[in-house]
Amino acid sequence: MVQFYSCRQRKVKPDNLTVIAESLDAQGQGVAHYQGKTIFITNLLPGEQAQIQLTEEKRQFAKAKVSKRLTDSLDRVAPFCRHFGICGGCQQQHVTPTLQRAAKVSRLEYLFQCETGRAVKSLPVIAGSEYGYRRRARFGLHYQHAERRLRMGFRQNQSNVLVELKMCPVLQPELEKLLLPVADCLNKLAAVKHLGHVELVNADNGVSVILRHLKPLATDDKMLLTAFARSYNLNVYLVDNSAKQLKLVSSASNDSDPYYSIENVKLTFDPQNFIQVNPEINKKMVAQALDWLALEPKDRVLDLFCGMGNFTLPIACHVHSVVGVEGVTELVAQGRYNASLNRLTNAEFYQADLELAIDCQPWAKMGFNKILLDPARAGAIGVMSHIIKLKPERVVYISCNPTTLVKDSKQLLTASYQLMSVRMLDMFPHTSHLESMALFCRDSSK
Repeated sequence: MVQFYSCRQRKVKPDNLTVIAESLDAQGQGVAHYQGKTIFITNLLPGEQAQIQLTEEKRQFAKAKVSKRLTDSLDRVAPFCRHFGICGGCQQQHVTPTLQRAAKVSRLEYLFQCETGRAVKSLPVIAGSEYGYRRRARFGLHYQHAERRLRMGFRQNQSNVLVELKMCPVLQPELEKLLLPVADCLNKLAAVKHLGHVELVNADNGVSVILRHLKPLATDDKMLLTAFARSYNLNVYLVDNSAKQLKLVSSASNDSDPYYSIENVKLTFDPQNFIQVNPEINKKMVAQALDWLALEPKDRVLDLFCGMGNFTLPIACHVHSVVGVEGVTELVAQGRYNASLNRLTNAEFYQADLELAIDCQPWAKMGFNKILLDPARAGAIGVMSHIIKLKPERVVYISCNPTTLVKDSKQLLTASYQLMSVRMLDMFPHTSHLESMALFCRDSSK
């Protein structure tokens, strides 16, 4: 008789265990060992002893929660936000920033060691403000029929339950002070039951509110939003079910598109465009990238996954020419507009799906001696072989996923490139997100 293996989850033991956390993983979980098994424990810091309750058990590891903490670490701090532990936006406000960064650096170095077999010592973390850093945030909206009111906030961790926010200290102050007024305004709309989400964006020239509505808004609702925008000096954009965007009202002081400045370049953007949400770290990141590229007037640079030109246009100020390639058509158009706006005639932008073969693309046949890439979480596996064919002197890789960074790096390391520098970017303090950047130089002797 054929027997089929069942992959059902192993039964969790109900008994309390007493353990001491040995380290902190990049997600902010304490790591302990019990009878040879690794246990990841929510809200436990290195050196702390606690009684724990297993919540999930696998063959190689288990997950647990703290039943009773018996000792406290010096790295434990009081969370700054009243919603901590409920809201899924931040997971590590109870940990000192120093330990948060050290845990992420350790994870980054460990991945390089495991995947490449080479020991890596990263440079000091690129860090900035731990609170008040976020210039953009999207909030879920959910109408509570029993309460006859709209809730506005973030989701609970690994849940669809919406946590209504009264504060959010990681937001820039200009945005945090709008949380309650925006929620109050939306609750007054006749279409309050038919709203999707609301986004707040703080640009250099003012704050924009982007409201997604699931049904057309009545004239009275538009008038109410207009009055609200004028009283708080905001731009308001409406986005309907077809994703069509309408600028309802401009702030009293500004009628131009949102923009931010970096490296003496002005970058305008559509409110729905992707931008880096931490402006302080973004400026430091771009400056580090320019330094690592060691730009010279004769250089021809390729910027892959370029967006609207966050790196491309600052690079253009220092080189003979730069080509930016991006998959999203709207971002390519925005990049071209920004190049024109800044009178940078040596920057070109192309649209291409960088997951497909790119050898036949006209820009791919140009000569480049330096390359920068900033892919999404999936990495850049589709273009790594072509980068190697171009034989650039230097490659700077910006990453929001250390796993794909390390996998893509292996191709460069086996193709006569040396890993010269690695740095972690504290782009999202108090969260598990790990941003990093790496510099590779070609061994000219091979």
